[in-house]
Amino acid sequence: METEGRTKIYMREVAGRFMRVRTAVSFSLLVVYFALPWVKYGGRQAVLFDIPGRKFHVFNFTFWPEELYYLAFAIIFLVIALFFFTAVAGRLWCGYACPQTVFTDIFMRIERLVEGGRRTRIALDEAGLSWSKAARKIAKHALWLAFSFATAFAFVSYFIPPMELLSRMTSGALTSANAFWLGLFTLATYGDCAFLRELMCLVPCPYGRFQSALFDQDTLIVGYDQKRGEPRAHGKDRKDGGGDCVDCTLCVQVCPTGIDIRNGLQYECIACAQCIDACDAVMRKMGLKEGLIRYGSLRTISGGTTKVLRPRLVLYGACLTALFSLLTWKLATRTPLEIEVLRDRASLYQRGPDGRISNLYTIKAMNMDSKEHIYRIKTEGIDASIVVGRNPVTVKSGEVYQTALALVVDRAEGERVKRFDFVLEDAADPGVRAARRSTFLIPEAGAGKLLNAEGGVK
Repeated sequence: METEGRTKIYMREVAGRFMRVRTAVSFSLLVVYFALPWVKYGGRQAVLFDIPGRKFHVFNFTFWPEELYYLAFAIIFLVIALFFFTAVAGRLWCGYACPQTVFTDIFMRIERLVEGGRRTRIALDEAGLSWSKAARKIAKHALWLAFSFATAFAFVSYFIPPMELLSRMTSGALTSANAFWLGLFTLATYGDCAFLRELMCLVPCPYGRFQSALFDQDTLIVGYDQKRGEPRAHGKDRKDGGGDCVDCTLCVQVCPTGIDIRNGLQYECIACAQCIDACDAVMRKMGLKEGLIRYGSLRTISGGTTKVLRPRLVLYGACLTALFSLLTWKLATRTPLEIEVLRDRASLYQRGPDGRISNLYTIKAMNMDSKEHIYRIKTEGIDASIVVGRNPVTVKSGEVYQTALALVVDRAEGERVKRFDFVLEDAADPGVRAARRSTFLIPEAGAGKLLNAEGGVK
């Protein structure tokens, strides 16, 4: 059916082993997407991107804006993983797990539930306006909008706890920003999955466009066996010497992007395997061997053998292993604690009546963990006493604790500038510690000269 220059696709429903796998994967992903904001971990939401609080909770980890380099690591890792997965398995991601595919499939299920099968939907669209048609259309769009709002609510719940968001909605305390993002994602999901559908895969999505740079002769694709299928023979009136393809066009009718897989590899193909299920069903009815349309590489479909170890896979695999090892090591050795040290520039040092020398500092301690900790302030690399109001100190989760302190040395001998470390150590777990390099300035003997912060004579 032509609609303003675009042929509307009426996808036929199909059943089969690959469709069962896709359904299981899709619903599993939907359960995770909708349920994860409600999961609690350690007394808080398991996954919460708290932008006002500048905290990003991911189960046992709490990340801060200062740690955005972890995000950079993750993005680079995912990009290379995409290259690796595409080189091996083609566009299985598109056909089974892409949000575009998963959400659009739900919209199509709602459409079939309300309007019926493919032929019924075609007849309904071609029929004139009636109360029955209007009721079905209104019901369909109402259900689409309801699901779109549910996806928007779930998405925003990753940034605002769902119970708090629900309370704001019911009490009328929803802010303009909350309403904007809920409305935006509701309309975006509705417009995308209700009207654009396959156009999102064909036009704005770059994945299909650059697949030619990632595919090779051994990449897994959905392919049609031309040697076996051609020449095509219609129905049961197959002539001697004809191919196995009966030209039923079911492979085209079940395709979500409306292509004919028999024309060869096309960038529009998302490898969903619905054409495989449809063709296998026909082959069984005809008493023929399944697999006329099947998963395979260009090499195997043409009769060759797939090469498993290829240079690009080795390269991608090595990069992934290195990045994964680095990211794992960084997370394993990550200390949820930061310390900053500022010298008192107004007074480089002080000499007491007893001849002892003191330097003044300001210490800032940031607890980046999700719970309260008690920290002890220490020094390493200098024999000095710490004069401070409280030590150890209690720092709440996310709090930046600041205090002034003095370091006092008994004898002003040796180096004029002593370099040492301030150490902040968890009282309950000494292995959790953070250190910051600093300097202790000592006046030169005799003339009473002062040293500046860089160690030069003032």
